[in-house]
Amino acid sequence: MITELKYTTTNTYLIDGEHGTLLLDTGWAGTFPAFCKELGEKGRRLQEIDYVMVTHFHPDHMGIAQEIAEHGPVIVAVDLQLPYLHRADEVLARSGRGRFLPIVDEKVRVISLAESRGFLRELGLEGEILHTPGHSEDSISLWLDEGALFVGDLNPLYELAMHEGTEIGESWNRLLALGPKRVYYGHAKMAVLEGGGEDAGVSHEAGSSSTGGVEEEKSDADLYALVSQIMKYIDKGMPMDKIRKKTGADATLVEDVNRMYLTHRNVGVQGILDRIEIKGR
Repeated sequence: MITELKYTTTNTYLIDGEHGTLLLDTGWAGTFPAFCKELGEKGRRLQEIDYVMVTHFHPDHMGIAQEIAEHGPVIVAVDLQLPYLHRADEVLARSGRGRFLPIVDEKVRVISLAESRGFLRELGLEGEILHTPGHSEDSISLWLDEGALFVGDLNPLYELAMHEGTEIGESWNRLLALGPKRVYYGHAKMAVLEGGGEDAGVSHEAGSSSTGGVEEEKSDADLYALVSQIMKYIDKGMPMDKIRKKTGADATLVEDVNRMYLTHRNVGVQGILDRIEIKGR
């Protein structure tokens, strides 16, 4: 069973096996109370979680990992991620977003990629962990043999043509060869792959256009200003539902801007608008 938790700008997932539960990714520092509230609203308890895994150690994905671990769950990391465990510590400590606890290295369970299938089997899950660099060198993806693929901040499939011949493209080629049926992103809605494999078509749970509804009647200048405002609210750590209320923006647009802003290095407003246009096609 896969339960998506929506309490911050980062999608996090509870993955239940027959023998245990894995939490994949966490939110920014300061989101622990919201995390606990979301668990309760989904009928879940913190004590049910056995392990916490982070797809990459950027501040919006590991901010409360240690705070969660203080209550029992064990942080598990792939050995190739070890040099990156504390890369975001200074950013989080200075962010002003709330309490931050650095990861306690001695309590981390370290596994290799080769050991990942055995680790997942302990939880009653069949699958493996793969190294999928592109967004960052420590990025990993979680593959479940039943067809679910969790890619963190790896650039989305609809942008794949932009990344042919790059590290991002190579990572996706390896993942698509597995024949995924569903892709779970760190900052976008789950995508269903029609047919699976390298030639799979992609459909998202929401509509394919990011600029539907009220945005269709906005001028280019208005849309530019709207996207800029959404980005400023994201910088402040504002939840997406609150951003929607403050800006009046379409929910899909807010979600797309959030994902593009957080997953593309140094992207600006125009870069986001260009990618929205690509997605719309």
